[in-house]
Amino acid sequence: MAKIIIGITGTLGAGKGTVVEYLKTKGFNHYSVRNYLIAEIENKDMPVNRDSMVAVANELRAKNSPSFIIDELYKQAVKDEFSKCIIESIRTPGEIESLQTKANFYLLAVDAPAKIRYDRIAERKSATDMVSFKQFVADEAREMTSADLNKQNLSQCISLADFKIDNSGTIKNLHAQVDKILDSIK
Repeated sequence: MAKIIIGITGTLGAGKGTVVEYLKTKGFNHYSVRNYLIAEIENKDMPVNRDSMVAVANELRAKNSPSFIIDELYKQAVKDEFSKCIIESIRTPGEIESLQTKANFYLLAVDAPAKIRYDRIAERKSATDMVSFKQFVADEAREMTSADLNKQNLSQCISLADFKIDNSGTIKNLHAQVDKILDSIK
């Protein structure tokens, strides 16, 4: 079986991690930009928060290439024994352009209304998510568009997706959408 690599992009708190967890039950191995960045942040003795994640990601991309982080995760993914892999948290068009040159790559975008997404991040209580709704909206606005190839541009990433998932419903509905996408990929 040829290796399948699914990239996940989407808005803050949309349910990218929930899609990843479901795909893992389907035999996919997971590679996370977030985890990669947290390791880099900890190596630099910086606080683990959204500002540090954005700063470190932008620095790595500016120093190396717009697709550097994703390329590093892709190298790991192609080396492993799993035939199905997920790369989560794709945030720049340069990352997508790099992955689109690879065989059997598919990009999924996950979205939901802002209030639903904010309520979800408030529930998960991670260090990067302890913000007010106003800050949540500001963080997302900062990451939605940029002319700089090294910086986040979620709106363009979402527009480049092969498949779009509306995660404003139930988990069952989300899983059904993912199943339909997997059926079309096969």
